[in-house]
Amino acid sequence: MASLEDLYQEIILDHNKHPRNFGPLPGATHRADGNNPLCGDELKVSLCLSEGLVEKIQFQGQGCAISKASASLMTEAIAGKTLEDACYLARSVIEGITACEEGLKFEEAGDLAALSGVRKFPARVKCATLAWHALLCALDGGDRVSTEQIGPAA
Repeated sequence: MASLEDLYQEIILDHNKHPRNFGPLPGATHRADGNNPLCGDELKVSLCLSEGLVEKIQFQGQGCAISKASASLMTEAIAGKTLEDACYLARSVIEGITACEEGLKFEEAGDLAALSGVRKFPARVKCATLAWHALLCALDGGDRVSTEQIGPAA
């Protein structure tokens, strides 16, 4: 029987190899670029918001397996959420990955739980949180965020 860590690794590998919601989003109402110069990750998150709901969300760019998988998982988790719920989830995931006490309870997070293992690898924390920071930047009206602005890894 596969361990939970093996399952999480399979989820990460699947989302990296077959990213969901990957590509441009014509007509996006919100966009932000995310850059992690330490790893070379460069992502663009694009959303269509209508009446306070995330109707569509896509990402594009290049990055390491963790960065791409996290962005793919994010798009699946955020689509259909209210603006308030999307912001709350993004902050919770970031806090959960950086091991803050009030972060996402990964045992209740479905496939997002696959990101919990990143805490064991501090050098990868910024890779895993980049797309989520770009999402928050876009929702806040910004257009660009860099991990150099985010602060040190956990």
